[in-house]
Amino acid sequence: MSLPDQATYQVVPDQPSPSPGRDAARGLLIGILAGLLGLGPWLVSGARLPLQNLWGSEVPPDQMPVSLLPLSQYELTTIVSLLTVGGAAAGLALRLWSPARRRLAAWCAAAGLLAVQFTATVQSFTVLDGGLAGGTMAGLYFAGLLAGAIASLAAAAVALFLLFSRSRALAALGVGLVAAPFASWAVEWMVGFMGHTGVPVAVPSAARWIPAIVVGCALAWCGLRSAGRAAVWLVNLALLWLVPAVFISVNYVLGTRVLAGDLAEMLLMSRQILAATLGPDGGALPTVLLALAVALAGQGVGAVAARRRDRQTLPDAGRYDAGH
Repeated sequence: MSLPDQATYQVVPDQPSPSPGRDAARGLLIGILAGLLGLGPWLVSGARLPLQNLWGSEVPPDQMPVSLLPLSQYELTTIVSLLTVGGAAAGLALRLWSPARRRLAAWCAAAGLLAVQFTATVQSFTVLDGGLAGGTMAGLYFAGLLAGAIASLAAAAVALFLLFSRSRALAALGVGLVAAPFASWAVEWMVGFMGHTGVPVAVPSAARWIPAIVVGCALAWCGLRSAGRAAVWLVNLALLWLVPAVFISVNYVLGTRVLAGDLAEMLLMSRQILAATLGPDGGALPTVLLALAVALAGQGVGAVAARRRDRQTLPDAGRYDAGH
């Protein structure tokens, strides 16, 4: 006699796993698309090399050569954002995909990302080198920008592997590293479409809260179940305090033409601005408190949802046991 509630099972043949070549191709495509997405805000703006103080001839802004990176001392943090967000996007895409051959897909994605970003870097510095006037200052300027671009390429690779890590703690740490660049990258989209003068004044003020919200959500997802995850909380909150302040200091000092070439004065001013930005009147504390509030609120919501699931599961289990 058959039971009326008895479930009917059907044997489903095992699906063949994707071939290594397919995983490699998908990983490579993810890296390429992520690299292009990272460069997107600059590309939609027209990708004209910014005006250079050390350019060899007088050229109007709209006649500057095409450059796939905005090489300029005034755009150093923008370069960091364009490259690191590309790496973070590749890592996030891999995490959502969850390929069977994780290591193969990750390295292929890194190769695709590097192919895009390395090509953009070589093309941009070739253009810059061809137009700069000669001299010691031009050489130092070129070397400084190149060092910043190389560091950004390394940071993009680190972001990729952190966000793709199996560990929630490491993935949350990756989010903390790219939170401030992501906010700058988001604003650059508006600049790309509307121009610097067309962006509403309220946008930069609102954008300063984006890293706090991003970090808070990442910490809520990470949780506090171990000492390692608690350490990630502390590190991410410290990064949220420090990285935006470094961005502000770099933009201000490098954008001051009066100090151009005076390295001692530039270092002194950078320390002064950094100390002021990190101080109680610098505005860093409210963003950290907001991130902490978002993280704790997310933890509370998660705990309440877990309790409700437990309450719904226990009565069903009791009825099942009583019926058998």
